[in-house]
Amino acid sequence: MEEIFINCRKASKNVAALSSDIKTEILNSLASKIEQATEKIKIENKKDLDRMDKADPKYDRLLLNDNRIQGLATSLRNVAVLKDPVGVVFLQRTLPNGLKLQKVANPLGVVGIIYESRPNVTIDVASLCLRSGNAAILKGGKEAHFSNSYLVSLIHEVLQEFNIPKEAVSLLPTDRTYTQALLKSEKYVDVIIPRGSAGLINYVRNNSSIPTIETGAGVCHTYVEKTADLEMAARIIVNAKVTRPSVCNSLDTALIDHEVAEDLIPLLLERLAQSNVEIFADETSHAFFEKNNYPFLKNASPEDFGREWLDFKASVKIVNGIDEALAHIEEHSSRHSEAIITSDSTLAERFINEVDAAAVYHNASTRFTDGEEFGLGAEIGISTQKLHARGPFALEKLVTEKWILRGTGQIR
Repeated sequence: MEEIFINCRKASKNVAALSSDIKTEILNSLASKIEQATEKIKIENKKDLDRMDKADPKYDRLLLNDNRIQGLATSLRNVAVLKDPVGVVFLQRTLPNGLKLQKVANPLGVVGIIYESRPNVTIDVASLCLRSGNAAILKGGKEAHFSNSYLVSLIHEVLQEFNIPKEAVSLLPTDRTYTQALLKSEKYVDVIIPRGSAGLINYVRNNSSIPTIETGAGVCHTYVEKTADLEMAARIIVNAKVTRPSVCNSLDTALIDHEVAEDLIPLLLERLAQSNVEIFADETSHAFFEKNNYPFLKNASPEDFGREWLDFKASVKIVNGIDEALAHIEEHSSRHSEAIITSDSTLAERFINEVDAAAVYHNASTRFTDGEEFGLGAEIGISTQKLHARGPFALEKLVTEKWILRGTGQIR
């Protein structure tokens, strides 16, 4: 294991020395290679899919079809044209003693990524790390073993074409002992980024001796305030839940003001039922859904609030005004993405100011929390913490700072 870490550390020096133009060429070359290998990628991906139950919420995350593979290539080309963050001068001045001082963006070094199910992360992470002058150690889940292995083999082919050590992007075996070793490899790895479930993030947080940036877990709420346009509210709730429920920015809980519940819930019924969405309703909202004969209805338990469903499931709670909604979100949010639907601009601003989350929405779906949607290119994930990076963790955050001082013999 240590040899893998040593070789990646050595390769990081080669990557850090690359010019912006060469990094652009590498990513464009990889995009073309992925397009050419589409059929082979699908074959390897099918080996993974065949081992997973289609009813498992992770199945959709694992799937690579023609559109998603083309999306990988497009994402690579988008990252290739982003401004290179390395070498950006944040500050420069001449000190009274004549020293010329600069604060300059510098690569992090070796970035360790631990992730589950999603083979697209392999390409997203590799592209962002290479563009920002970093090497990457990838620890994917066993569910995506064949997909990840083949995608990394394509990366290695491109790296070797440019005379860069293939160890600059290293994929660890799926055995858990490699995860444990990675988390203790502070001599070689500069930062660890877990991307996945709350369980994975908690494990990494509790076991890593390396600085960690948390991404992935999302418990997202949409609060419908009593002045909301109810047709708009219904569209937003349905979009946030059904367009891609297996991702972290999908809706988990709808909070509905008691004054509009009787009018809003009938607008949701048919649209949610079309996608067989199971509703876990509190006692008050359960009566409204039952009255309208909603076919996929269950009584919510306390544990159903604050749960990240990652499936065609959602909890619903009736609240008495914005104070109760804010209190519920404060207790159950993962600080990812939260939304209010209201026509009252004063309450909207209060919600935006008081909710503690990486992204806060007024009259829009939480599904927009995404690096590409924000114009940042690909992302490593959505950071829900506050140090170093918050929100879409994209290219601009994969650098640190270096202070450079040039003198003429000054001593202190």
